[in-house]
Amino acid sequence: MGSRWQKTGCVLCAQNCGLEVLVENNRITRVKPDRDNPRSQGYVCRKGLNVIYHQYPEDRLTKPLKRVGNGFEPISWGEAMDEISHEISLLVGTHGPRSLAYMGGSAQGGNFEATFGVSLLRGLGSQYYYSSAGQEFSGSWWVFGRMLGKQYNIAIPHEEAAEMLVGWGWNGMMSHQMPQARKVLKGFSKDSERLLVVVDPRKSETAAIADIHLAVRPGTDALLAKAMIALILHEGWEKTDYIRHHVSGWEKISPWFENFDISAALNVCELEYEQVRKVCRLMTTRRWCMHPDLGIYMGRNSTLNSYFLNILGAVCGIFCVPGGNVIPGMIMPMGFHADERNPEIWRTVATHMPPAAAGSFPPNVMPEEILSDHPDRLRAVLVSACNPLRSYADTQAFEAAFKELDLLVVNDIVMSETARLAHYVLPCRTFYESWDGTFFPWTFPKVFFQMRGPVVEPEGAYLEAAQIFTVLADRLGLVPEIPDDIHRAAEGDRLAFGARLMQWAASEPRAMKSMPFILAKTLGRLWNSAALPALWGMLMTAPEAFRKNAARAGFDPGMDQGDRIFQGLMDHPQGLWVGEADRDDNMAAIKTASGKIEVHIPELADEAMKIDAASETLGLQLPAEFPMILNAGRHMDYNANTLMRNPEWNRGKRACTVAVHPDDAASLGLEDGDRMQVETEAGRAVGELQVSRQVRMGTVLIPHGFGLNYQGRVYGINVNQLTKNTHRDPLGTPLHRYVPCRLAQAK
Repeated sequence: MGSRWQKTGCVLCAQNCGLEVLVENNRITRVKPDRDNPRSQGYVCRKGLNVIYHQYPEDRLTKPLKRVGNGFEPISWGEAMDEISHEISLLVGTHGPRSLAYMGGSAQGGNFEATFGVSLLRGLGSQYYYSSAGQEFSGSWWVFGRMLGKQYNIAIPHEEAAEMLVGWGWNGMMSHQMPQARKVLKGFSKDSERLLVVVDPRKSETAAIADIHLAVRPGTDALLAKAMIALILHEGWEKTDYIRHHVSGWEKISPWFENFDISAALNVCELEYEQVRKVCRLMTTRRWCMHPDLGIYMGRNSTLNSYFLNILGAVCGIFCVPGGNVIPGMIMPMGFHADERNPEIWRTVATHMPPAAAGSFPPNVMPEEILSDHPDRLRAVLVSACNPLRSYADTQAFEAAFKELDLLVVNDIVMSETARLAHYVLPCRTFYESWDGTFFPWTFPKVFFQMRGPVVEPEGAYLEAAQIFTVLADRLGLVPEIPDDIHRAAEGDRLAFGARLMQWAASEPRAMKSMPFILAKTLGRLWNSAALPALWGMLMTAPEAFRKNAARAGFDPGMDQGDRIFQGLMDHPQGLWVGEADRDDNMAAIKTASGKIEVHIPELADEAMKIDAASETLGLQLPAEFPMILNAGRHMDYNANTLMRNPEWNRGKRACTVAVHPDDAASLGLEDGDRMQVETEAGRAVGELQVSRQVRMGTVLIPHGFGLNYQGRVYGINVNQLTKNTHRDPLGTPLHRYVPCRLAQAK
């Protein structure tokens, strides 16, 4: 078959940096950065250069499996689809649609699976979609929904035009979370005309290169943000014209900051008044943007953290302005707006939780929803492209709950920890054997997209996850019978096919709701993909906002605009700028009723008003039995969620350690390299001690993405054994960055 270099992208984090891979005899043998990728431009980290370990795990699934007793037996695809669809029909028919949930849409490398999973779920009448967005962003996206009108209106930092970048709870040198993160951060650090400010309890790799580091006390981010707002108002530095023209509800919240004891609050935060005052002055005189991350989202007071940070941004006038935090153009929003005040939007029956993360429910509540005695409890879960037994809080709770399900179906490329508990395990193609892409909105004003095509052919009975859902939907009677002439039309001109398809859909009531499956059964039959025709259909029916963005990027308006963009993506496997947002009128992207930033959120008013130095002094008291704070989820060069199962990619590295400050280690009589036990309310784990002055006294750092059972051996700590699913924010986000714990010598 020869050898050839092919363009693709990394699938190990949401930045999806461009890669080139050498394929020899249908196997990827080498990886290098793709300098032609217009977004990453040759930037890549060591994770991307090691994707071969992701592509070729030893525990790769080869055929569908069915649980029989305590083991599994192989079955055919036909048998699997027939049996699963029968079980789903029986359960939904007997117990109603609330008995069914889909957990997916969480892959860092491909989002098309979610289109099909959600379509299947909704076709059966259920709204229970769970994803990693609900795990991390429920509070943040819910706040954006209230303040900017849509939960997917995620205001990203426009660092390119900023004079100052404020990273809050974000270690971008390790977690990335923006294109070319290390390059951007080092650029700010080295540029005498720009400033990098980091708010983080510890001297992280990003804090180490910052111009200013506010080493805030763990768990006091909301108090600090409120103190900064109060300080700015006290000094009269707020952007009054901006507030007058672009902010609604200011008169309702401004009293919260009057007579606020700023000095006392900063004492609790363990910060110097003058240093904070200096940062506040910079925030009101510089063009700046903020980049919050999991230290905020998964920290104590999670939703309140996001709320106060957004109020701070509004007071400083940074939203929807160049160099501030802007609403990006999108080829497809990350989810959909699901306002729980709408009576048609479901809540969970046991925990009464809304789908705050753009239509996605928080995974932390799923164990309770399964183990509840409520008649509408969850009884069947379809898991796709994620591994909840290693990715989500409280492994023990998920294990207990999944064992009680009437039906657990797992789509994956490997026999994961979750798959081992399933009734059926279905083998998927990898991201390098299939068509797929992501919709993460990381750039402004340009809109980027890359549709990665297969670079190697699957060598087994594998399907795309989207194809699996298509077959299931068909078996479940969710797809109307498609006329023969439409199948024939799919073999010809795409535009003619689209015209005939829409003509038929206008007369078939079920067609539009099942359109992803219809495209998969027509164009997908020819293209050997469900995701690729879904992209074509999405572009052909794109909303007016995207069409205008596409026109600004050079795709002239017209009925065939979507098809031309599609062809452009096929012709540019390295990715393409497919749109450009209106940089001069970003305010138009706000979708609130007032058309302004609505800063008053009634549900948070009491909590926001009451938080002060006294209340936080009480709230920060740790239980006597757990006097330290575990940060469960350290970002490093050596972890990639649960996507890299073979520990060989980290051979010779100290990849999974228990990191503590030297004084904390000395108090226990321990030295670097010793065995250390960490204990929390949820459980205990033993790992290798790493002594580091990067760690703040009184805190413990453990990375995520380890504890995987690979070839019968478990490597590293599964940090989710140390977290309780009930240790969470009121909107369901786990407080992973603030877990009370204690340390001891390993027994």
